[in-house]
Amino acid sequence: MSQVTLLQIAEQLNISVSTVSKALKDYPDVSEKTKGLVQELAKTLNYKPNAFAVNLRTKESKTIGLIIPAIVHHFFSNVIKGILDQAEKKGYLVIILQSNESYELEKKQIDLLLRQRVDGILISIANTTRNYTHLSDVITQGKPLVMFDKIAKILDCSKVVIDDRKAAKDATQHLIDTGCKRIAHFRGPLLSQNSIDRFLGYKEALEENNFVYDSSLVYICECGDSSFEEGKTNAKRLIKEHPDVDGIFINTDLVAIGALTAFEKLGVKVPDDISVVGFSNWFMSSVISPTLTTINQPGFKIGKSAFKQLYKELKLKKNNLPIAHKKIVLESTLVKRGSTK
Repeated sequence: MSQVTLLQIAEQLNISVSTVSKALKDYPDVSEKTKGLVQELAKTLNYKPNAFAVNLRTKESKTIGLIIPAIVHHFFSNVIKGILDQAEKKGYLVIILQSNESYELEKKQIDLLLRQRVDGILISIANTTRNYTHLSDVITQGKPLVMFDKIAKILDCSKVVIDDRKAAKDATQHLIDTGCKRIAHFRGPLLSQNSIDRFLGYKEALEENNFVYDSSLVYICECGDSSFEEGKTNAKRLIKEHPDVDGIFINTDLVAIGALTAFEKLGVKVPDDISVVGFSNWFMSSVISPTLTTINQPGFKIGKSAFKQLYKELKLKKNNLPIAHKKIVLESTLVKRGSTK
C-alpha cells in the first residue's frame, strides 16, 4: 500500500495542499473546523509525514550516531540506555555502531555516519585509535562531536568523563588504608587515556604514602574480548612472580573477575591473602563470591550528560550561535564489598 500524501488529503477535502500542511501543523490562520477535518482524515488514512522531505526543509535528519567499543560491556550498555532515554524525549533516532576496539573499523563507521548525514556524533574511541584525522573531519564538517569515557584530549570538542586519576587513587588508597603493604596494578593499554590516568592515580597514591613504586608489579591487559582471560593469566603470573603481594587494583571489573577466578583455583584467599579492587561496578561484581570492591562508574548518567551536551550544541548550530565546548566531569564513588578487608 502506497504512502498517503498531502495532495490526496487535499483532493478529498477540496482544499489546497498548503492548507492541509498548515492544518496538520496547527497554524492559527486555519479555522478550527478545517483543522478538525484535516486531522481526522489524516488519522483515518494513517498519514505519516515524509521524513526525507522534512529533513530537506529543516536541514536536520533528527538522527545522531553513537560509536562504542563494545555493546556487551556492562558500562557501555548503561551509557546506551542513558543516551536513548534522552534521545527519545527529544525525538532523535540513534544509530548505534560497535567498533570492537578497532581503529580501522571506527574510521569506516565515522565515514558511514557522515554519509548518512547524521546531525551529530557521540563516541568513545577504540583502544587502538592513535590518529584522530577521522574525528577532526567530523568537526571540520561542522557536525557537533561529543566524546565520552575514552577520549582524545587534543581534540577540540566536548567531553564527558569521570576523574579516572582520582578514582584510581581512591581505589589504591583504600587498599593502603586496609593494611596492604605491597600493591600491584593490572592496567589497560599503554596509550588509552583512561588507562593512563588510572595508572597515574595508582602511582600517585603509592608515592603519597611513601610506598616504593615497582614497575614489575604493573601488568598490562589490552581489555578486549579476552579481558576475562587476561585477568586469569596475569593473576597466575602475579602469584608466581610476586607471592608477597597482598593487594591489587585492577583496571576493569571483568579483568578483576578473571583474577578472582584464578585466585580461587590457586587456593589464594580473597581478601585474607590478597585484597582486590576493580573498576566500573558491573552487575556481576555484586553477585560473585567474594563480592568485588570497585569504583562505581555512572554509565547511565554519562550517557544522559553526553546526549544533553550534544543536543545543546545542535540547537546552537541550528540558530547560528557560537558553540562553547565543555569538559563535563561526573563523580565516581568507591563501593566497598567483600574482596577487601
